[in-house]
Amino acid sequence: MSDLKLDRRRFLQGSGGLLLGTLLFGSGPIALLAPSQSWALPMTTLDTATGDHLMVVVRRIYPHDGMEDAVYAFAVKSLDEKASKDPGIADLLKNGVADLDQKAGGSWLKLDEAHQVAILESIQHSDFFIMVRGTAVASLYSNELAYLHFGYEGASFPKGGYLHRGFNDLTWLPNPPADASPTPLS
Repeated sequence: MSDLKLDRRRFLQGSGGLLLGTLLFGSGPIALLAPSQSWALPMTTLDTATGDHLMVVVRRIYPHDGMEDAVYAFAVKSLDEKASKDPGIADLLKNGVADLDQKAGGSWLKLDEAHQVAILESIQHSDFFIMVRGTAVASLYSNELAYLHFGYEGASFPKGGYLHRGFNDLTWLPNPPADASPTPLS
């Protein structure tokens, strides 16, 4: 039975990587939804080092001051899901991260932001950059945690339209005459 013992290192090696973080802005809207200040997001295909690199790459491509890493981690999770379905994408992401480190002459993560961005600009037409950018934009800006960060309340139609959500506060134009609006349906 001692063969069933699974320590943390063996668990992480056998299950892809793990993105870990702590909410930095404990009083923000995301913190109100979070059950704790710490978070973890498991990956099935990519290792932790690749995930850490990708999270910073996404942050450099789509920088938003004050946005928690937890929001960016969902973009990395989307990349991991694509990599788990296609070994070619997994290789593309791993090789892209290795290329960043090679261009940095060591660890790309240890460079300051300006140098990281300069290297990303130099590879902006590469398949790696295009894959990360395209996946991240869809994942990042369709994430409810990002909505909280930006103050976006979501689509209007399931909640009665904008008129009934506080957007009927137009004060810079005179009120239109009553006959300019259709009669409301009952």
